Amino acid sequence: MQPDAVIFDLDGVITDTAHLHFVAWRQVAADVGISIDETFNQQLKGISRMGSLERILAYGGKAQAFSAAEKAALAARKNALYVDALRALTPQAVLPGINALLTALRGAGIGIGLASVSLNAPAILQALELADAFDFCADAARLTHSKPDPEIFIAACAGLGVAPARCIGVEDAQAGIDAINACGMVAVGIGASLTGAQLRLDETAQLTWPRLHALWNQQRRATARCQ
Repeated sequence: MQPDAVIFDLDGVITDTAHLHFVAWRQVAADVGISIDETFNQQLKGISRMGSLERILAYGGKAQAFSAAEKAALAARKNALYVDALRALTPQAVLPGINALLTALRGAGIGIGLASVSLNAPAILQALELADAFDFCADAARLTHSKPDPEIFIAACAGLGVAPARCIGVEDAQAGIDAINACGMVAVGIGASLTGAQLRLDETAQLTWPRLHALWNQQRRATARCQ
């Protein structure tokens, strides 16, 4: 028994650009008189660009202070800062264990998908030289709802031609784990504070195909006993 596909989040799972996001948001927040720190930034993990901006403005007591056009301009400035920082990204920024896992999945005939809310995901994969490693990348620009809504994971499954119940999802954010569970996939979480994952690991180096395969078989046996 094995899953039909493994679907990954990008930031914090394939590579870690969280600090680059934080630096860009901190600058934009400072421009409008709001101070944020890395503790607050944890609330933005797995959240879309506009969703993150709304949280920052609410945090600073300025939720109603800007028009839709002004918010769009702030989000665009953040993205420009972030994209500029991405120019330094190289294949060496792929997190430990990920290249070996992708190779093992390919060898086992497992579909490989990406479910990232980042509009920059294609450019990041190109910089990491991983664009060809994925069979399908869900298009964040087509999303109506961001995580924890399961829409992007459902879109990734549809693009791969697989049922969510036949897939494993890998995330490092609570919103992502909630989204995986909401569409009936098996959830793997990377991070100490995550809840609700069927398997929680401390770091990507622990993420291996044998471990995912064992998890899948365990979950299938548990499901069979309940039927």
